[in-house]
Amino acid sequence: MTRVVSILALLSLLALVAGCVSLTPYEELIAGQPAERLLALAGGRVYVEDHGRGEAVLLVHGLGASSYAWRTVSAELARDFRVVALDLAGFGLTERPRSKKSYSGSAQGELVLAVMDRLGIARAHLVGHSYGGSVSMALAVRSPERVRSLTLVNSSGPDYPQARRSAAAALLPVTSLYVRTRSLRRANVEKKLRRSAADDSVVTPALVDEYWRRLKVEGAPRAFWGLTAPLADPQESFELADVATPTVVIWGALDELIRVDRARRAAARMQASRFVVIEGAGHVPMEERPQELVRLLRTFLELGLSAFD
Repeated sequence: MTRVVSILALLSLLALVAGCVSLTPYEELIAGQPAERLLALAGGRVYVEDHGRGEAVLLVHGLGASSYAWRTVSAELARDFRVVALDLAGFGLTERPRSKKSYSGSAQGELVLAVMDRLGIARAHLVGHSYGGSVSMALAVRSPERVRSLTLVNSSGPDYPQARRSAAAALLPVTSLYVRTRSLRRANVEKKLRRSAADDSVVTPALVDEYWRRLKVEGAPRAFWGLTAPLADPQESFELADVATPTVVIWGALDELIRVDRARRAAARMQASRFVVIEGAGHVPMEERPQELVRLLRTFLELGLSAFD
């Protein structure tokens, strides 16, 4: 009986392995990219798009996304500002670091600062979406001298980078199998996008392919492990009340991941914030209502918080 169970378990494992998503070699992924978009930093190569002139606006994407999510917003803002969009550790066209510590919330903030330093940006307006909002808030708390203003778009809370970690992700081999047989499947990426968007029509096959292409990359299981396995990082601890930087919180009214009423209450705990709703949008306004998002960003960047009184 034990032998039969072992054989069945082995067959199940082989079936899982057979269904593994093929990962794109990193060198193949970045082939043809301009050299200036790949900054050699301590953890490897970091993908950065840098457009326009004027005050610097730095765009920080959410979990599972990349600088690609900002493509429309970036192009519009670059008419009046210097716009920098980067891919965080574990995402997009940035090389996946080997160290688990590279994927902590504080390390992601340090990566943002390293990009700013390399590009000669002393201070920037930070715009963070979802997970990127947590990273941006932490940066505003720990390095306020580097942050002119803060815009949070459907942002996760201060504790999100740490709270999403669990003991279940502690074993890299198990995590690797899960990532390649489930998490990275195209159908799962599409499902997550549809859940994030209130308007299903924006989740086109082409959009899904672009998000998926930037996720199924060599080192993806290691990145997932680094983002979800237990990791003590006391520097990640701060409260919303610690955020003193002038902040506009922009929210899709139909966000089902983080409800707008909960977000409004959270924003009220910051020291200097205004709360603005985009009607008809869900968790990803940059995909669903990019022009409205750009309008709000320009208003804040040009006129400050008083524009929303």
